[in-house]
Formats: sequence, C-alpha cells, structure tokens
Amino acid sequence: MMDIIFLEQVKVDTKLGVPDWERLVAQSIILDLEIAMPHSKSCQSDSIEDTIDYGEVVARIRQTLNENSFKLVEALAEHICQIVIKEFKAPWVKIRVAKPIILPGLKALGVVIERGNRL
Repeated sequence: MMDIIFLEQVKVDTKLGVPDWERLVAQSIILDLEIAMPHSKSCQSDSIEDTIDYGEVVARIRQTLNENSFKLVEALAEHICQIVIKEFKAPWVKIRVAKPIILPGLKALGVVIERGNRL
C-alpha cells in the first residue's frame, strides 16, 4: 500500500530548449507530480511534520527552475525527481513535464518519468 500526494497542472517559468535562442527568455511549462509519502503517519497525526509539505516542494521546484536551464525536458524531469527523492525523502516520484504550444498544431510535448521504488 502506498499513499501518494499529487500536484496537478503546476505552472512554472523556466529556460528550456535545444537551440540557444530558446533559452534566452523563460517560458511556461506545466508539471504534474505524484509523490509517494515515506510513511502514512500524517493520516493519523494530522500533522504537517509527518508528511511531505507540497508547498515546500513547489517552492523548491520553482527555485531550481529559476536558477537552472535545460536543453531537454528529460533532463529537467530527472533533475526535479532527484530533488524530490533526495531533499524530501520520497521513496518514489512520477513527473509529467509538458511544454505547451511549442509547435503549430501541437497542444503540448513532453515526457513522463518515474524514479525510486514503488512500495
């Protein structure tokens, strides 16, 4: 059994793209995350100390994407996964990164990756 926190349609501005010119100005991307909680204590305690604080997760993601640029959505997704696993002690994370309206006739492009161990 696994308890999962989900963050849906998190809009973040970052510099992302293969050509250098595409990374000159920040563009919006959309993130969906599923984060396994290391335990289910918060279900009984009703205490923020017993869970992963999603506000802190979003703030950390925004900080790192403001400080870094990436050529590939795959590298950006991996970077975020490693932060969630290492800094927030999540045993498992799944992330969907979407770059909206990047090509004519295309709603979005992106990747979905999972890291860690499913319990």
